[in-house]
Amino acid sequence: MGKFRSIRLSLRFIVPLALTLALLAYALVPVVDQLTLRWWVNDLDVRAHLVANTLGDQVADLVSDGPASKVNALFLRAIQDERLYAIAFCDKSNKVRYETPTYPSSLGCTVPPPAPGDHPSVVRLRQGPLHVVQYPVTRGSDFLGTLMLVHDMNFVERRSVDTRRYLIGLFIVLGIVVSLVTVVIAHLSWRGWVAGVRALFRGEGITQPFSPFSQPAPSDLQPLASDLRMLLRELDMSRRGRDQSGAWSPELLRRTLRDQMLGDEIIVVSNREPFIHVRTDDGIRLQRPASGLVTALEPVMRACSGTWIAHGSGNADRATVDANDRVRVPPDKPSYTLRRVWLTEEEEKGYYYGFANEGLWPLCHIAHVRPVFRSQDWEMYKRVNRRFADAVVREARTEDPVVLVQDYHLALVPRMVREKLPKATIITFWHIPWPNPESFGICPWRDEILEGMLGSTILGFHTRFHCQNFVETVDRNLEARIERESSTISYGGQLTRVEDYPISIQWPAEWVESQLPVALCRAKVVRVENLRDDVLLAVGVDRMDYTKGILERFHAVERLLEVHPEFIGRLVLVQIAAPSRSSLEEYHNFEERVHELAARINQRFGRDDYAPIHLKAEHHGSALINEYYRAAQVCVVTSLHDGMNLVAKEFIASRDDEQGVLVLSQFTGAARELHDALLVNPYHGDQSADALYRALIMPPDEQRVRMRSMRRIVAEFNVYRWAGAMLLDAARLRQRNRVSQRIVEHQREASAEFA
Repeated sequence: MGKFRSIRLSLRFIVPLALTLALLAYALVPVVDQLTLRWWVNDLDVRAHLVANTLGDQVADLVSDGPASKVNALFLRAIQDERLYAIAFCDKSNKVRYETPTYPSSLGCTVPPPAPGDHPSVVRLRQGPLHVVQYPVTRGSDFLGTLMLVHDMNFVERRSVDTRRYLIGLFIVLGIVVSLVTVVIAHLSWRGWVAGVRALFRGEGITQPFSPFSQPAPSDLQPLASDLRMLLRELDMSRRGRDQSGAWSPELLRRTLRDQMLGDEIIVVSNREPFIHVRTDDGIRLQRPASGLVTALEPVMRACSGTWIAHGSGNADRATVDANDRVRVPPDKPSYTLRRVWLTEEEEKGYYYGFANEGLWPLCHIAHVRPVFRSQDWEMYKRVNRRFADAVVREARTEDPVVLVQDYHLALVPRMVREKLPKATIITFWHIPWPNPESFGICPWRDEILEGMLGSTILGFHTRFHCQNFVETVDRNLEARIERESSTISYGGQLTRVEDYPISIQWPAEWVESQLPVALCRAKVVRVENLRDDVLLAVGVDRMDYTKGILERFHAVERLLEVHPEFIGRLVLVQIAAPSRSSLEEYHNFEERVHELAARINQRFGRDDYAPIHLKAEHHGSALINEYYRAAQVCVVTSLHDGMNLVAKEFIASRDDEQGVLVLSQFTGAARELHDALLVNPYHGDQSADALYRALIMPPDEQRVRMRSMRRIVAEFNVYRWAGAMLLDAARLRQRNRVSQRIVEHQREASAEFA
């Protein structure tokens, strides 16, 4: 009777388990198909661009000067690739001029709109799904035509079928194995076993599942029970983190941190504060600084609360804090604490303007401005970093807070905090590029900088390329153990994980509900700037900084008006350039050069009621800048070197009408994500001018396809996902450390008892 009863109990689990696995397999098959298709489409995008870059110059030469036979021979050699199905060249009049025999006649020179749910590059014809990419062919500044590259995608469907078979087979095997395990467990005194496991997870002690009577286990096994519960919780955390890889929101970030970090204390420390209080004729006014760091972190702090430690730089900052230099922000709906650190004029000059911005900033940006290093600046940098570290220690309410250290101003803080709070989880994010080892070797105190940063638990950069540069720099200068596969560095008994976390923006923007429609934004900007209604408006938004490529942008406009004089009187670039670090000589000289170049171009091409460049060297609020984004046909980002550049993503977020074109420097971190922008080398003036021309004449349908793709990327990879990725990684590391510590302590106690 006992055996039959056990079998009946087993069947109660086996049948629902089999049904669950079948439903799960049925649900996962379309998901796996979509993932497979996405992976292969991305792979074909990369392959197509490589082929196009390889063939572009040859096609340009042969189309201009060579016979048709050579073009056809070149195309036939190229399609020897097993996946490249066909190639064609379309001239300026959008007619097929050269093509391989395999090129579908129904395709022509225009890519048809994708089927619902398909990628924009996928076209479905009678011969099956095809991957089609259009690539412009130019010779100098002349547009010759379009190269059509067609890849066969039948292999994707074949591999999808194989994947489905393997997946179904895996679930069948998994069901059989789990069923067998269930039957075995049912024969092992089922009731006693279940009672023991329940007691284990209630923390009441481990019972003996195989004895007729459930007796508590020895007390020395209690710590292992707790460790097991924590390990299972960590496993659940990892699974849920993967499940939450959709659209992140403030509420999801709050819920995730509450569930995964169990209310752990979070402290942000940065030089720039999120809110500045300034005195005006109308009283004390609140300002939000023009800073990518603030743009990214402020909504995160609203979501997860905590304390933000920053330099109090406003002339009314002291008047708004309490006796402990704290103030709750934002004022309309306080959600976190701003703790201000005060610096003397001498300290700010040496630490901020000196070592940070005359030394580290040009060193890391490789912007052809000579870094300046002074011993007195370095001493002041160390002193101020110690001031910030001490503030972190005083604000910490626990011995193991999560500390987020921001940017190059505070490179020494992680090690200083680690000395006082050894159990803290320290996440350092470097918001600017990290140069190659040879360039960073210029810094006289490179070892001290590296040692300070390696006090971090997690060290984040925008791109994997910057991570690799940092690892190579450590390898070149310090005696450290580097594990490249796991991207970890062991130095001084401390393990640091080096990861890339591409930063992003708030999605949706805080003013999305109150913003004016696009048509009204355009009408308002046209009126404010005193422009014609039919103006072709381009916009640039930057700090007045020599790394942002503002001069190169103006030269591109000048070159465009030289080559295409029909745009004189129609094209206007509104350049918003917030003043920055004007007390430094390099920045002062740069600002003068920007004004001089704008004046020269306006004098050359301007008319009585027309100036091609409107330079607005003043601070603008975020909501006002958003109106310029929505009013413009083109946003131009031509940074010479940048960590990410959030202007590109802000422009995309503003265009809910799915119109507008982004011209983006290839030397920004954003260029690694926003492939549907028109990527340019800002040092190549003709190329930038040509991209600007393409943007101005781009058809609305193509704008919509490109903008929709980029908006999907920015929405999915928003700032909450950026913060969530770092904090979830920190949570997992904290759980592992706690489990490891408990196990070590238990082993130590057991050894002492045995001795």
